[in-house]
Amino acid sequence: MDGAALAARVRAELKTGVAALGGVGLATVLVGEDAASQIYIRLKHKAADEVGIAAADRRLSEGTSEEDLVALIGDLNTDDSVDGILVQTPLPPHIDEARVMRAIEPTKDVDGLHPFNAGQLFFGRPTLVPATPLGIMRMLDEYRIPLAGRRAVVVGRSLIVGRPVALLLLHANATVTICHSRTEDLARETLAADILVAGVGQPALITADMVKLGAAVVDVGINRTEAGIVGDVDPSVADVAAFLTPVPGGVGPMTIASVLANAVRAASYQKGALAFPRA
Repeated sequence: MDGAALAARVRAELKTGVAALGGVGLATVLVGEDAASQIYIRLKHKAADEVGIAAADRRLSEGTSEEDLVALIGDLNTDDSVDGILVQTPLPPHIDEARVMRAIEPTKDVDGLHPFNAGQLFFGRPTLVPATPLGIMRMLDEYRIPLAGRRAVVVGRSLIVGRPVALLLLHANATVTICHSRTEDLARETLAADILVAGVGQPALITADMVKLGAAVVDVGINRTEAGIVGDVDPSVADVAAFLTPVPGGVGPMTIASVLANAVRAASYQKGALAFPRA
């Protein structure tokens, strides 16, 4: 499954959407000097420029207090030029990420992590959804992989990938199992999967003997090793899977494209093109 090619098409669609809205404003907030976070912010701004989104880059020092970060978010919440807010994680250990996510106005929550948006997803009424799960679902749809009635196994239970993608698959009428570090006999579970999503950050966790013949496998892992960037799925899985996302070039580009899609959706809420449910 070619995530890079699909992401390019998504960006072309979004460019039209941005123009129709008369412009979209996105504010990214980076606290500290984390190298990986700086790369992600740079990629997001480059993609935003491509589709015509006006992205403001707010940088704060490593020692910024939680109160100052929350105050900045408050300012962005009331700034009419900002349609979407993205706080890059991880945050420094002295900052409560949950409090920061709660501080973001739900209609501007590009990461989809505010409790209101998470609750909407839980109830099957998604508003703004975490970008990686959103990108995964778009890829499965693009390649016409049937979900209704199929067995889906998600390896990983993070708030930004595992849990929300499991809910999206469930809402698409798949039968969903979530596996994690305490799961006994992981291979027994993964071998039953028609759709397998791996996102735990462990290189080559999923091997060919753990995958059902003809399965669709989505590799969310991005692991930096001496051999370069690798996923959670061993390349040998390509011998048994009908579909497999490459690393790099699979889920990563779709995550960035989905961040932009969320920014456009957030702008639609701000400008009244979409109604945001408040109750």
